[in-house]
Amino acid sequence: MHKVYIAGHRGMAGSAILRHLQTAGLGMQDLVVRTHRELDLTSQAAVRAFFQREEPDEVYLAAAKVGGIHANNTYPAEFIYQNLMVEANVIHEAWQAGVQKLLFLGSSCIYPRCAPQPMSESALLTGPLESTNEPYAIAKIAGIKLCESYNRQYGTDYRSVMPTNLYGIGDTYHPKNSHVIPALIRRFHEAKIDASPVVSIWGTGTPRREFLYIDDMAAACVCIMNLDKATYSSHTSPMQSHINVGSGEDITIKELAQTIAKVVGYEGAIEFDPAQPDGAPRKLMDNTRLNNLGWQAIVSLDDGLRLAYNDFLKTHNNI
Repeated sequence: MHKVYIAGHRGMAGSAILRHLQTAGLGMQDLVVRTHRELDLTSQAAVRAFFQREEPDEVYLAAAKVGGIHANNTYPAEFIYQNLMVEANVIHEAWQAGVQKLLFLGSSCIYPRCAPQPMSESALLTGPLESTNEPYAIAKIAGIKLCESYNRQYGTDYRSVMPTNLYGIGDTYHPKNSHVIPALIRRFHEAKIDASPVVSIWGTGTPRREFLYIDDMAAACVCIMNLDKATYSSHTSPMQSHINVGSGEDITIKELAQTIAKVVGYEGAIEFDPAQPDGAPRKLMDNTRLNNLGWQAIVSLDDGLRLAYNDFLKTHNNI
């Protein structure tokens, strides 16, 4: 039996990877999952006991504390502490247990705030980070370096992917702590139900963002995990051990809001509050390396937003 452990299988990213692997034919006898109640990944002793007992062959490290600008600004200590602890425990104990293959999920926020666009993997650590999510970004950079360092010292094959902004099935629709797409879906839906004449959105609306549908992200992760070691030959190279995963297209927040309003069916006015933070002016990933390996996104933003709104209606029909 070839056992695959998915850390964070109830989160949006982890659940998408789980769905993809199940679609590919893996049964639950091959897939190892644990809820947070069953396994606290911030506890080294608990993680060590888990790996010694289960002995997985591969690990997808999708567990993380995530959130939007408001959450990152409000809970910086939680974001850096929890993410550092989870990464350190899972990666180290995977190595201790003899796991040779691991995939770590990072984030596009690892790149400097004013990195040249589109952002290539070589932009890492070349400038200051965006201040609103710096603690989270530092934790994700540490995860890259953990994988890279274990590869260099111990000969493991631990790979890191840096997805762009993700959305879709399983997203979190908290009114304050969610990312931009789920936050706007909920806000426009509530405004439609309440017949609100106007929806106010943080910032100027001018920043540009790239978005990737969650099932595309999962497909990319499995593709990268399954590449042979010769093809993915840079996994021990400083500044080149990670790989970007994105759609290759970006859109302004204003255009995004207008598109989501149309998908939801909200017909009122949209205004922007420039007194609130914008975040980085632009975040577009350079996906050349991934595309050269034979993978490209297939779900368009319009189609993905419709799928996301349908999922919201199924899971939040009491709003």
